[in-house]
Amino acid sequence: MVDALIARTRALSDACDALSFAAPVHTVYNPLDYAWAPHEAFLRRFGGGTGRVVFLGMNPGPWGMAQTGVPFGEIAAVRDWMGIEAPVHAPEQEHPKRPITGFATTRSEVSGRRLWGWAQERWGSAEAFFGEVFVVNYCPLVFMEDSGRNRVPEKLPKEEREALGAVCDAALRDLLALLKPRGVVGVGAFARKRAERLVPEGMPVGQVLHPSPASPAANRGWAPQADAQLAELPWF
Repeated sequence: MVDALIARTRALSDACDALSFAAPVHTVYNPLDYAWAPHEAFLRRFGGGTGRVVFLGMNPGPWGMAQTGVPFGEIAAVRDWMGIEAPVHAPEQEHPKRPITGFATTRSEVSGRRLWGWAQERWGSAEAFFGEVFVVNYCPLVFMEDSGRNRVPEKLPKEEREALGAVCDAALRDLLALLKPRGVVGVGAFARKRAERLVPEGMPVGQVLHPSPASPAANRGWAPQADAQLAELPWF
């Protein structure tokens, strides 16, 4: 199963590389290319198993998965809690304001720090968490404007958004067929809406607040709010 998951992820990466994006997008990072080694390690270590809950994020953050190749990839959580550290290469085109330094990155991914800190507090070990939950992003790409500002997929022009959506929708359907989860939790409204369109009939979908520091609600204590939202899902 893990080999099939890896093959599916490689196919998603290749399909995304075939897409093109115009201004205001200046640079596109695909960590499934240049940070493949840690991502593959993540899949091999934690990708096996069915019947879990899938946490679905939107796309990588510039200081998280963009650096480590792991969803919500806060450096300390990936290296110290998950036990994953592997070489990360520079992308073919690097944004001067968003350099890729891999596991040497000193910036913190706040969303990842909140998500993985909560997971560690609630489950203890990474093995216990991933025994019940798998985490994946809907889209593997990072979009940056000339200024270095992040541009989320839902803000892309319609034609680009639809082309990207077709690729990512197909990959998510394949993922769900492989993992056979008992439900999907969208991390934020965007991910929940995509999941609702794509899950097999009868599969439940829920949502937790996105842990982004751009969310005023998340800044008022993300973990207890996530716990309360999950407590309302009888299948979690």
